[in-house]
Amino acid sequence: MAAHGTAPSLRQSLLLGILVPILLFVAVDTFSLYHRALTAVNTAYDRTLLASAKAIGELLDIEGTGAAARLRAQVPYSALEAFEADNRSRMSYRVSNAQGQWVDGEHDLAAWTGTLPAQGPYAALVDFYDDTFRGDAVRVAVLLQPVASGRERTMAMVQVAETLELRHTLARQILLDTLRRQLILITVITAVVLFMVNRATRPVRQLSAQLEQRSEDDLTPLPAAELPLEIQPLAVATNHVMHKLQHLLDHQKRFVRDAAHQLRTPLAVLKVQVQSALRGDVAAQQALQEIETTVDRATQLANHMLSLAKVEQVRQQQDFAAMDWAEPVRAMALELSALIAEKNLDFELTTQPCPVLTHEWMLREMARNLMHNAIRVTPQDGQLHIRLQQENGQAQLTISDSGPGISEALRMRLFQPFAAGNAHSGSGLGLTITREMVMALGGTIQLANRYLGSTCTGLDACVRLPIHPT
Repeated sequence: MAAHGTAPSLRQSLLLGILVPILLFVAVDTFSLYHRALTAVNTAYDRTLLASAKAIGELLDIEGTGAAARLRAQVPYSALEAFEADNRSRMSYRVSNAQGQWVDGEHDLAAWTGTLPAQGPYAALVDFYDDTFRGDAVRVAVLLQPVASGRERTMAMVQVAETLELRHTLARQILLDTLRRQLILITVITAVVLFMVNRATRPVRQLSAQLEQRSEDDLTPLPAAELPLEIQPLAVATNHVMHKLQHLLDHQKRFVRDAAHQLRTPLAVLKVQVQSALRGDVAAQQALQEIETTVDRATQLANHMLSLAKVEQVRQQQDFAAMDWAEPVRAMALELSALIAEKNLDFELTTQPCPVLTHEWMLREMARNLMHNAIRVTPQDGQLHIRLQQENGQAQLTISDSGPGISEALRMRLFQPFAAGNAHSGSGLGLTITREMVMALGGTIQLANRYLGSTCTGLDACVRLPIHPT
């Protein structure tokens, strides 16, 4: 079994992708919620502070008249007891005159020096602010209270301070209650996400298990239609790769089978010829000639078998490049010129620039096989014409010999492996190799007899490949 890498699984990626944003949202929402809860608590308890200030303001009056008039406050402690919620908060007050001078309450409660808000939340001359008193953080409400007694009028400043323990306790309680509900919600979401992720990834795990349980030579297609839509492209691509592997495996098996079958015959004939020569059944010169012929045929067969294997290798590698087809055609004509001269053929070669996307070895091998077959079937002093031209957006190579042509029965099987037109010459693989190369390059090959009236004057082998726009 292949070792698993360090990359996160699909299940982990889905869980992290879903739960992490939720947790981040909860964290941000918790921070925001605490401040909103504290603001709401402050708003609620600020009303209590304002009520305390107003209650104290109701107890103020003016003592004396004229220049001797002064603000007087008689505030019993019980006036604040009604506004203290419990022992967790303490309230203190200070009453000052219009000039900020102390009149009653706590001396060490700092006098207010601020300004009233332009538009406060209450219909009163009141302001709220945070301060410290005797080392404790407090919330202070300051009320500007008009005071009248007879004809005397003045403005009093009433400050009421409350410690913040109760406010913070209540805000924390609201926060904790909310967090408990959010924790329950996160637990439910996590359970649902785990269940759905496991359910969604089950086909992937099942598919992986099926592939791991397969034998090494089992390349049957996966049931793509039964898988979820998101996984079907992966299954289709896997089936495509399996099809390629199956094709390659079948080609190798067929190659080994055909090679074993075809090489067995010339080797057996060679052994018989050697034994016959050793016994002296035939003259030495004749025996050597027969052995040479058998070795040549075996060599040609082996070369063709190797070429057939190389075609499949080049097809799999797909390392094609654009090149002019005319160059390998002229090179092969020059290479086979000795055979052409040996038969004293009327030879004609006409080429045009024809750029195609191919492998150079394929073009040379195609030209060699087709020219060699044409030379072999063309009689002494016959005609052999080769034309390479562009026609209808394709590169077309036509090799016209002046041989006897082929029968319709032979045409149907001539591209099959080891289907030689002449049982005593050739391996029967030349045209098979040529067809495989043409198909790999996206082209076509056609063999057609050429007639003059009702008389066959030769055979035209025509190969067409797509022009490359270079």
